[in-house]
Amino acid sequence: MADAKPSAAFLSAHATPSHPMANPGYGKRGAPDQLPRTAQDFTHLPPREAAIAAYIDRLPGGADISVKTLAKTLPYGQCALRTALNNLQRAGHLRRGREHLADSGSQHWITRTWFSRTARDDDWWAAFTRGDVPTESPDRSPDLSPEASREPSGTQGGPTRSRAYILLAALGRTAPALSLSARACEELAPLLTEWFARGATDAYVLQALTAGLPTPVHSASAIVRTRLITKLPPEQEPHPEPAPRRPLRVLECAKCGTPGRPEALPGGSCGPCRGETAPPGPLVPLTSTAVHAHAAATRAAMVDRRERPRV
Repeated sequence: MADAKPSAAFLSAHATPSHPMANPGYGKRGAPDQLPRTAQDFTHLPPREAAIAAYIDRLPGGADISVKTLAKTLPYGQCALRTALNNLQRAGHLRRGREHLADSGSQHWITRTWFSRTARDDDWWAAFTRGDVPTESPDRSPDLSPEASREPSGTQGGPTRSRAYILLAALGRTAPALSLSARACEELAPLLTEWFARGATDAYVLQALTAGLPTPVHSASAIVRTRLITKLPPEQEPHPEPAPRRPLRVLECAKCGTPGRPEALPGGSCGPCRGETAPPGPLVPLTSTAVHAHAAATRAAMVDRRERPRV
């Protein structure tokens, strides 16, 4: 009796970090704005496609999801996997293409394979190619492993101290005369928070509060309060951040790999691979420059023919 095909739940449960990773910069790329993971994500797909999609969905970013690598991990041959990946592409879960890293300073285009747990239509993938959807995914599926549920030791029930409080409490290490109590740190922290809001660094604050102290210091909290008020740095003029550069992406046909505009690749396949024949385009008249170039080439050929010695 033939062995039963593994289910989507079985394969997704075995998508462990031991799966091979692709070279840095390649491999699986998660699409943004995916819905939270549920048990009904791939029920609309045939069993084989659902099982493979559930397995890929559980893989981390950068995992090698090429046909050859998946064939070494899953109980399917390369031909079956290639067909299944093409079906996932038609269903809107997968797209292949290339992307240029605008800020990398390189002219190279990197091969990409984008996977989306949430099925997308052609319009969404076209917008994604243009960079009109967020580049980061808000999907943060909770890690329910026992290791993730444990709190770090030493943080259970402990109060969270602000950056200003921590710096004020450590003043006594730099200047012992400015050792402050816990209550004084809590009262002075809002004043110091304004310094940080204006761009002051920890080293700048320490220098301003500890330089040129009188001898002796009768009240540490009073002198720190006075200096926090009188030496408050001026507000910095906001500098508008440059608009983020849109990524340069191009999709490729799932079968032949021909690049094209998203509108020309419905379902991830080009027209010829879908069996369509392109209509003959309109006749475009030659420009004057092209006419002169053809005439010059014809005259040169005629001169060369006349000058050849007769045999």
